[in-house]
Amino acid sequence: MTWLESIAFILGVANVTLVVRRSLWNYPVALVMVTLYALLFWRERLYSDAALQLFFFALNLYGWMVWRRSVAQAGQVTVETLSPGARLSWLAAILAASLGWGAAMAHWTDAAMPFWDAANAVASVAAQILLARRRLENWLLWIAVDLSSIALYAVKGLTLTAILYVIFLGLSLWGYREWRGRA
Repeated sequence: MTWLESIAFILGVANVTLVVRRSLWNYPVALVMVTLYALLFWRERLYSDAALQLFFFALNLYGWMVWRRSVAQAGQVTVETLSPGARLSWLAAILAASLGWGAAMAHWTDAAMPFWDAANAVASVAAQILLARRRLENWLLWIAVDLSSIALYAVKGLTLTAILYVIFLGLSLWGYREWRGRA
């Protein structure tokens, strides 16, 4: 455990708590958190996770704009759901992208766990896009990512980050329950 991991941990808990509450303040907290995690994951050779944090930085800027627009139009952050066909399309795309990204990481890098890391990264990208678009299903993907990430980070010896994902799992379950009542 390092100071970098400790600060990112605290910001991660604050960020997801703010997301569950549908607070716009989640976005500035997220921007700092993902920057710190990019540095941490790069140092640990979890390149997909490191790259993911850079993508999250951009996606958090996008989400901030979308959520601000929702608040301006409806007075609050509104929640919507995907159609059954859209759900299947998202799952198929996640599977295909995970296999492709994992193969690229295995072939071109010295990634520690290329397919596992890639699957978590790709599912996280999809979940973050759905979160930015205020779709309820983002929480179901986050629950799956949290469960997988707990194991990955435990295996890599990132104990505090594994604990963070246990907390994220609890927050994701809470978020799903809260948002389901708003969809």
